[in-house]
Amino acid sequence: MRQHDTRNGRIVLISGRRSFCSIFSVLPYRDSTQVGDLKLDGGRQSAGAVSLKEIIGLEGVELGADGKTVSYTQFLLPTNAFGARRNTIDSTSSFSQFRNLSHRSLSTGRASSTQGSLDTGSDLGDFMDYDPNLLDDPQWPCGKHKRVLIFPSYMTTVIDYVKPSDLKKDMNETFKEKFPHIKLTLSKIRSLKREMRKLAQEDCGLEEPTVAMAFVYFEKLALTGKLSKQNRKLCAGACVLLAAKIGSDLKKHEVKHLIDKLEEKFRLNRRELIAFEFPVLVALEFALHLPEHEVMPHYRRLVQSS
Repeated sequence: MRQHDTRNGRIVLISGRRSFCSIFSVLPYRDSTQVGDLKLDGGRQSAGAVSLKEIIGLEGVELGADGKTVSYTQFLLPTNAFGARRNTIDSTSSFSQFRNLSHRSLSTGRASSTQGSLDTGSDLGDFMDYDPNLLDDPQWPCGKHKRVLIFPSYMTTVIDYVKPSDLKKDMNETFKEKFPHIKLTLSKIRSLKREMRKLAQEDCGLEEPTVAMAFVYFEKLALTGKLSKQNRKLCAGACVLLAAKIGSDLKKHEVKHLIDKLEEKFRLNRRELIAFEFPVLVALEFALHLPEHEVMPHYRRLVQSS
């Protein structure tokens, strides 16, 4: 082994009978506080280096700047844990499975998700109680303009006519009262989701399950108070990019096209977008493979509205 330079190659182990045993590579450890030059397009290489301090960060997400090494082992699952995690949406799932599922009525049990705000003291939040119907609840726009009439044999709801601007203001105020730790208004969150869908489906041709996964990532960041006015578009772009990598079998030129569209439509800096991918990954606790019950409500709404 000492006679060969193994730093830039692979090591293949075989038995005495020339049977294949193992293959691995050796990568030198490099502790760096900067994201080096990013190769974005084959031979084209961007100039300069992006410091982690210069990237708009996510609150509560520690990246290990100033020479500090941060471990994320608490977010990683043992290998045998994946045997118990079933019904996840990933790249191996066929889209026909989603289309053949019956369009069951959306769950109306939202009491547990709306009774109190999330704990902003948590570093990365708790996704165990994530409700995929919360931010798309049709009851939100009604606000105080809704009147429920209960009769002996039936119950009905009367919604008074109100100007769209007043309705939007009332909805945002109600949302702010229930979730004071969320820095964006509900109308802005929904507007960003519409932009994400338009970009992903119309401009890049991504399927509905991939868009649904991006919505889950984005809403989890919103509900844990990670979104702000400064980083909202970077978060939206990073969520679409992560969902496309996990949920779609993209080629190199398709990834480049997606990044080009994100840069164009969201008016983002390409280097900042790529560098922001890892902070979003940490904020999501590396949980990119989602359970079916989190993705399917978004998928049904996307199919019904298309």
